[in-house]
Amino acid sequence: MKFLSSLSLSSQSGYPIGGKAAQLQKLGEMGFEVPKWGVIPATELINRLPFGYEELPPTELLGYIEHADIPETVLAAIGSYFQESIFLAVRSSAIGEDGENHSFAGQFESYLYVPKEEVDVYIKKVWASAFSDRVRSYSEHRGTGSAQPIAVIIQAMVPAEVSGVAFGINPLSGNRQEQVVNAVYGLGEGVVSGKLDADQFIIRGAEIEKRIAEKTHRFSIDWQTGRGTRLETVDRELQRIPALTDEQVRAVCELLKKGERLYGVPLDMEFAWVDDTLYVLQARPVTGLEAMPDTSGEYTLWDNSNIIESYPGVTTPLTFSFVSKSYAGAYRLFCAYLGVSKKVLDRHGHVFANTLGLIKGRIYYNLKTWYHMLSLLPGYRINARYMEKMMGVKARFDLPESERQSKWSAWGAIFGMACKMVWLFLTLPLVRRRFVRLLDRTISEYKRLDLQDKDAHRLMRLYLDFERRLLNEWKAPLLNDFFAMIAFGTLEKQVKKWTGDTYPNLHNDLLCGSADIISTQPIHRCLAIAGSIAQTREIRDLFLREEPRAIWNQLQRPNESALRELKGQMDSFLDDFGERCVGELKLETVSYTQDPARFIRLIQSYVKGGMTAASLNRDVEERLRKDAENVMTGKLKGKPMHRWFFNRLLKTTRRLVSARENLRYERTRAFGVVRQLMVQLGKRFQEAGIVDRETDVFYLTMDELFAYIEGRSVTEDMKFLIALRTAEFKAFKQSAPPPERFATYGVVHRENTFTPAVDQPLLSGDLQGVGCCPGRVKARVRVILDPEGAEPLDGDILVTRSTDPGWTTLFPAASGILVERGSLLSHSAIVSREMGKPCIVGITGLLNVLQTGDWVEMDGSTGQVKRIEGHGNN
Repeated sequence: MKFLSSLSLSSQSGYPIGGKAAQLQKLGEMGFEVPKWGVIPATELINRLPFGYEELPPTELLGYIEHADIPETVLAAIGSYFQESIFLAVRSSAIGEDGENHSFAGQFESYLYVPKEEVDVYIKKVWASAFSDRVRSYSEHRGTGSAQPIAVIIQAMVPAEVSGVAFGINPLSGNRQEQVVNAVYGLGEGVVSGKLDADQFIIRGAEIEKRIAEKTHRFSIDWQTGRGTRLETVDRELQRIPALTDEQVRAVCELLKKGERLYGVPLDMEFAWVDDTLYVLQARPVTGLEAMPDTSGEYTLWDNSNIIESYPGVTTPLTFSFVSKSYAGAYRLFCAYLGVSKKVLDRHGHVFANTLGLIKGRIYYNLKTWYHMLSLLPGYRINARYMEKMMGVKARFDLPESERQSKWSAWGAIFGMACKMVWLFLTLPLVRRRFVRLLDRTISEYKRLDLQDKDAHRLMRLYLDFERRLLNEWKAPLLNDFFAMIAFGTLEKQVKKWTGDTYPNLHNDLLCGSADIISTQPIHRCLAIAGSIAQTREIRDLFLREEPRAIWNQLQRPNESALRELKGQMDSFLDDFGERCVGELKLETVSYTQDPARFIRLIQSYVKGGMTAASLNRDVEERLRKDAENVMTGKLKGKPMHRWFFNRLLKTTRRLVSARENLRYERTRAFGVVRQLMVQLGKRFQEAGIVDRETDVFYLTMDELFAYIEGRSVTEDMKFLIALRTAEFKAFKQSAPPPERFATYGVVHRENTFTPAVDQPLLSGDLQGVGCCPGRVKARVRVILDPEGAEPLDGDILVTRSTDPGWTTLFPAASGILVERGSLLSHSAIVSREMGKPCIVGITGLLNVLQTGDWVEMDGSTGQVKRIEGHGNN
């Protein structure tokens, strides 16, 4: 066995001395003041263990170490090297200890104030700690193996007056512009172990923020036993004053900065002051930096409360790049339409380009840029509150005053925009009609095209022409959304003003039964088709017996009039609503138009559930609407001006909310054309051998796709890039989704953990959301994450994370609807009101609490959900 002094290590570099000793050696070589030390290398200790020690029971191995002999030559070398020291420290230095990824902090034993003549006993104690249960558990948890080879450090004790721990960053907030120093009187054992309250100094440049503890005790040598440490009382006059002077704090910070310059990473450093000398006892890189966001970096707030309805789950790069560009162009156009100057728009181009983000494959709103965009418009404070209602965000976020318009310029702009908004509002019906006519004409033209014979260049130009003609003319839906947002918010505010808190959901009830909403038409058409099938026994048996694709193939060769009539109904549906499906706005989604067998499967579920048009009870929605109108009539009795204003506001809100939902369907139709173009591009790429499968193009961005066609691509091997993306997005699908709202700092995809921005409430059996359609229901719940192939609900309460228009086919058979995400203007809220189905959205933690088979009572007015224990619960 060998003992190596720190002075001899440079010539003995082949020995494994462990992480802590390696750090001490590095600190000494860099010129830091380190107490005299040496080490017994790990191999020297391993070589003294019996052959096959790894298989020995822990108690037998620990007993062997306890009775092992430390050679006299080693003890003599230690005594000679530390001849001027009375007391020593004996410390662990495991392989991997004090590394960037695994600190092993506190896992091994260390001993202070060890008399030189007893050093052999404590060497064995530290050696044995490598095989303790806690080290084994830590190692297995961190994936570093069941046991750690260990070296043992022997170091001269220094009689510390003040000791502490210092960090090159703020370890609590992650702020890289702050350093934190914790200090106590006496030995650092008090602060490292957490047994003593310590002074805390947070350093920001020249500023020192002090949090002074009442330091009643300190650790020092135990003179009674002549070894180890004990607690002793601190003099009263010292207890409430800082343990370190400002000059000492700054000296520690200078060591941290020097260490970071030399190491290249922030350090976690233990130090001690003796007289006027600052010793570094040990140092290591701050661990966990990869999961510690830098709060001094750019702050961004993300939220997908509403957009998850349009883009549920993981969204491919092609869809995100298309949607991101569409949002940027559309909202720049919208702001220009409301009078924001080109100069202002150009100066804030980055704002429009960053309205959306892709986090772990999921699309999120970048709320900071949304609020920034709104701040370009007059009346920011009003717009921001109404926008929160529309988007369903659950917590308020505001831009700092420095990023808003000045009050005087805002008032001037408000007056100018108010005049323009009146004109825009009056002409909105005409703008909507023109938009729909343009869309109908353009889509009809593209549907007549034979895309099969178009090469990649021609398909690209067709898309760009479609974008120019239609996607850049999206002002009608945007203006309608804007006015719907204002009208809905105004209605809610006025109804509450006139009725108080007695009817919290009355504004929703007033919007029930809007029969002009297109989203319910697919339901009625599907129910009509299911009713036709049920009337003919042979056809009904066909749908109950055969697989969807076999049924579709048979419908292509109808051998009787009933089948020909059914085929006509289905063709008509697919022509009108073939793009209305789950995930209908994602280009990678396979629509009913592309695969009619998926539509057959949907109709089968209606037939098997015995659902027909008679299953849809419209009396509920009419009653809710009428009752709400009667309440308002009573509240406004004798107030003719208020009554006139209310009627106008209600009529306007109903029209705008219905148009909002209908225009969303127009977007679905337009996206269907883009989907067809991209699918054909995928086929051309596959035929040319650029990709393996036609669907591979969905893992490229639109710019990458077009750049490859035009010769601008910086990557020629598309298969390699697609393989990388496919693996990454597969991992995204298998991982838990980020929360609906969280903050990031600095570089978004670096050092951010995507955890909630605010503390989540403790979840119990009772839940609270936003009531969208009134009604109390007591029933069993059915959790459905994917409506494709889901069995009919048969009176169960539908529970899901989010919905899009493709989910509406499940609504008729549900007794109620509970949705984890969403807002008062989300699709599920609007359609449930139209159908009169009790509905609650925005229920935080819903899927963590409820599972299929649980019984609940839900109140669509108050938004409350209560679990019923012992009532059929699993």
